[in-house]
Amino acid sequence: MDITLNHYLFAAGFLFILGLFGVVVRRDLLTVYMSLEMMLNAANLTLVAFSRFNKVLDGQIMVFFIITVAAAEVAVGLALIVALYRARQTTKVTDLTTLKF
Repeated sequence: MDITLNHYLFAAGFLFILGLFGVVVRRDLLTVYMSLEMMLNAANLTLVAFSRFNKVLDGQIMVFFIITVAAAEVAVGLALIVALYRARQTTKVTDLTTLKF
């Protein structure tokens, strides 16, 4: 059985929907953040799949830069989550409304 573009797109769609479900349902900030990263990786998988099946390296090069930027995003995002935890002793999304001026 050959793996086709549809298989990759199905896997990417499943990952994206799973990430979206995590963002909508969960209330813990760290879980929401991991779900957002899962959605980003689903988009990366789609880019790589189209790049592979069209035999053009543009999508794979773009994914390389996206992963580089995502690494910096993870560092900043986790620093913000740690700062929120130190200030409020919680990582619940509902407690973010207490940070308003």
